[in-house]
Amino acid sequence: MHRLDDKLICWASEIDEETLAQARRVASLPFVVGHVALMPDAHLGKGATVGSVIPTEGAIVPAAVGVDIGCGMIAVETDLGVDDLPADLYPLLRRIERRIPAGVGKGHEAVRAGSEWLERNPNDTLARLGLEERAAGQFGSLGAGNHFVEVCRDPAGTIWAVLHSGSRGPGNRLAEAHIEIARRKCRGVDLPDRDLAYLTEGTPEFDEYLGDLDWAQGYAFANRSRMMDLLLGAIAETVGRTPTERRRINCHHNYTAREQHMGREVWLTRKGAIRAGIGDHGVIAGSMGTPNYIVRGKGNPLSFSSCAHGAGRRMSRTAARKKFTPGELSAAMAGRTWLADRVHALLDEAPGSYKDIGRVMQDQKDLVEVEVVLDQMVNYKGT
Repeated sequence: MHRLDDKLICWASEIDEETLAQARRVASLPFVVGHVALMPDAHLGKGATVGSVIPTEGAIVPAAVGVDIGCGMIAVETDLGVDDLPADLYPLLRRIERRIPAGVGKGHEAVRAGSEWLERNPNDTLARLGLEERAAGQFGSLGAGNHFVEVCRDPAGTIWAVLHSGSRGPGNRLAEAHIEIARRKCRGVDLPDRDLAYLTEGTPEFDEYLGDLDWAQGYAFANRSRMMDLLLGAIAETVGRTPTERRRINCHHNYTAREQHMGREVWLTRKGAIRAGIGDHGVIAGSMGTPNYIVRGKGNPLSFSSCAHGAGRRMSRTAARKKFTPGELSAAMAGRTWLADRVHALLDEAPGSYKDIGRVMQDQKDLVEVEVVLDQMVNYKGT
């Protein structure tokens, strides 16, 4: 950890000047209190840096939360061991693919589970934007990009189910709508970046954003839970019995919450960062071919009880597609069951396009304690 100045503390040993410049613009906002904390996976984002923790008073920046509100990780430790799984895991991969739609805009044809959740959790903005049908259809689906489903093993040979996803199309549309509202409200305001437009506490627009933010976080949390149930069902079908859950961890890494820090109440935005208070359990993702981590927080006050959410990108998707070859990605995924027949579509997810997750974990040893290291056996992604 190194303090760059009074407004910026950084845990990243690998970070570029453009990302630092972006973080400084965020830290310069008049309603940011104390400092901005940059996690070791920090990299350039829209408006605000991915991997940043931002305390504010009296205002929230919707683009700092991001367009995938409530995106996060879920992991389940089962009572299965490696010996319970068949030698050939390809049929399991195909079962997962049939149960959990993945890819841009993809969802379920049968929408019963999503419709039932929406009946219990209605949202006026969603209805006004005509997104209810999409929300129902995408409930229990993965999306694309760095979202994934994995079956992993820990050093003791215990099987874990792990996945990464968020609030899908509905959360994205809600976020974009409020980012645009913030831009309109900030016309004439001198901002260091137009994507740092904000909503002021005490206004109807602020209250509406908080309501939709809470709804999208709930949708994302429930979406992950639904997919986990579908994943465990695929595993059960493969091994011939329903696995027992020893524990389930479900955590966000794109959200804002009212929290107590620096002796005052603040709005704390975690953009690509998870809560790591004392004893908090979290799931930190690596990249394709690298481990995931189950961690327990140490409650470091300088990071606002936060830590990294994953490896963090080292280069853009466009740059990754130009740099890495199908052979390099295949070599990185050796010994794992994955969508090898779609290797060209997954080049932007090559592990070399991300920071070294081992280095990220070393950078944040004062933020979290590693409880379990999980190695991938099966990897499924949207293309």
